[in-house]
Amino acid sequence: MAEKEITRRTFVKGLAAGVASIAALGVLEKVGSAPSAESASGGTSASVSDSMKAELAAAASGLTFTPGTYSASARGIDSDVKVTMTFDETMITNVEIDVSGETPDIGGKIGDQMAQAILTKQSADVDVVATATVTSNAIRAAAADCISQASGQTVEVTKPDNSANADWLGEAPEIADADITETLDTDILIVGLGTAGWPALMTAAEAGADVLVIEKNSEPTSVRGDMGAIDTKWQKQTARKFPQTAIDKMEAIEDIVRYGTGYVNFDLVRFWADNSAEAIEWIGDILEDSGKYTIWHEGGVGDTRYPERDKAYATGHSPAKKDAYKDDATVTTNSVFLDHLKDLKYDPEKIIRCDTALIRLLQNEKGRVTGVIAQDQNDNHYVKINAKKGVIMCAGGYLMNTAMMNALQPMTQKMKVQCRIGSRCDGSGIKAMLWAGAEMDPIHTSMMFNRCCVKPDETAGADTSGEWFWFGEQPFLKVNLKGERFCNESGPYEFMLHSMMMQPDHTYCDIFDANNEQYTKQFQEVGCCRLWDFDNGAPPNRYYDDCWKSNEELIEKGYIQKADTLQELAEKLHIPAETFINTVQRYNVLCMQGKDDDFGKATHRMTPVNQAPYYGVRTAAWHLTTLDGVRINTDMQVLREDGTVIDGLYAAGDCSGGFFANNYPNLFTGLACGRSMTFGRHAALVLSAM
Repeated sequence: MAEKEITRRTFVKGLAAGVASIAALGVLEKVGSAPSAESASGGTSASVSDSMKAELAAAASGLTFTPGTYSASARGIDSDVKVTMTFDETMITNVEIDVSGETPDIGGKIGDQMAQAILTKQSADVDVVATATVTSNAIRAAAADCISQASGQTVEVTKPDNSANADWLGEAPEIADADITETLDTDILIVGLGTAGWPALMTAAEAGADVLVIEKNSEPTSVRGDMGAIDTKWQKQTARKFPQTAIDKMEAIEDIVRYGTGYVNFDLVRFWADNSAEAIEWIGDILEDSGKYTIWHEGGVGDTRYPERDKAYATGHSPAKKDAYKDDATVTTNSVFLDHLKDLKYDPEKIIRCDTALIRLLQNEKGRVTGVIAQDQNDNHYVKINAKKGVIMCAGGYLMNTAMMNALQPMTQKMKVQCRIGSRCDGSGIKAMLWAGAEMDPIHTSMMFNRCCVKPDETAGADTSGEWFWFGEQPFLKVNLKGERFCNESGPYEFMLHSMMMQPDHTYCDIFDANNEQYTKQFQEVGCCRLWDFDNGAPPNRYYDDCWKSNEELIEKGYIQKADTLQELAEKLHIPAETFINTVQRYNVLCMQGKDDDFGKATHRMTPVNQAPYYGVRTAAWHLTTLDGVRINTDMQVLREDGTVIDGLYAAGDCSGGFFANNYPNLFTGLACGRSMTFGRHAALVLSAM
């Protein structure tokens, strides 16, 4: 029995996330927010009352100010973040922050927290919010600008030590028993409710287990749109009409191992291949049985008349809303899963605890994991959760942890651009498992797509903010910033990005012309970058018309450049015109002869650039998630360096390892999602059977 009943004031279903509490910031509870907590600009604000001025005077910087109100902006993830600050002669008296354009459940919810912190510390040099580092740093920069304006002196914020040799792991936090004010008991505890966590939870519920989930965000994460599996009933149906989509299982396994250059656990890859059909059929049936979704098998492997260098596998399965529900925003995969739990007589509000962050794992004297210490992010009290059978870690990767990224994936940091958010995860689950004795993958890997663009005077890098560019995965001509072609533009997206890493400024330009629509049909793309219906009638993730509408917006914003001549296009992209024109002319000759003597691109992907208007854009990497994690066996048990298991600890999804290395094999559509679902389900089956 729990010592304290779980209340679900933090549970969110189809609602915007609330603002995080910041009571732990010392005197903060005494600093009043503006009456409505909403500024005129749609942001949040904090102000100092007359009675508090003396108490905050000690925190003042010692600068003197010209009284008044000052504003500044800095680029966040999705928008320009605006900070407005009011000063008297010696003090910051009010802070307003507008983060309304940021991702709602990430940067969009930290305005109040950051405003209160700046006001309390009387400085822009406040801690970043770990799950929203880009937005936090934008707020800090804009606040420093305001202070500089008011003081007449240049004020800068201290950058955290995120260098490659920084101590990103640190020591496990010590939480005194006296600080734990809530204790809960369960048989199975799942940490993280997303692509791996949902299957684990529903599997445990179907087994009638006593199960509890903690999720640090204000609402659960939705599962990915493409679910990878081999030999499902939907796949077999496609293969009967389109035999080229049939998959040789051993060939597929060996190809995944080859992508990882052997730095993978063959048994884990084989386990996915052997068990993915059951897992995806199970979750697909839940969605279809709701009457609200259809599962489409993405039946495409390219144009088989022209063999590619890299083989594609028709592993993708996409849930699509039925017509009656297409415009109903309340219908989501999450809402279907919640209804499924209710059908199983589970109350989601009692078994799903959102806004609850993992702090550390608990172990007994023998090293067995017995539960966790977590923190309720609404009032920051600590919670001890005892897990009788075990803990399933589905906490995701570490994309949002800049120190981990710089230390473990410096190349990724050079290739990526900050744009649309992918994973929200900060590595807390991985760190907790390492503190408990787990071993991490030796090769650190990410899932990246060439779907991000920057302006013509910008280059790639984690400090650069850009825009999403879905069109970037089309195999058009790509040139480096010297105007030269440098790779086979057709194949796994990361191959092009890795080739880009070898080019000046780790940035290249996509080049296409007025005939691009017909060429996207000719390309016969697969997976999420396809823009036309698959041969078996399955719809793509996005259609061409929708994608081109986004391109027109990027033209208006100054990202995609449009020109009547190649000379003009080169000048707009700031690349050498003579070299660029020679490159295009050479490419067009190869397209006419139907054979790529320079880089070996397949014939149907060789499309000339010879019809004005011409288009070009600087392209870099969109970073979706990290894929390296702690080592596990085929029962999803977490392993120590010597190969022994850590009793009571299981892992699935992006915090688990042994499956990917060096590259993400994106020509296996939905592979990462399918692995997470299959492994999350199996972990719950193992624990439920105990």
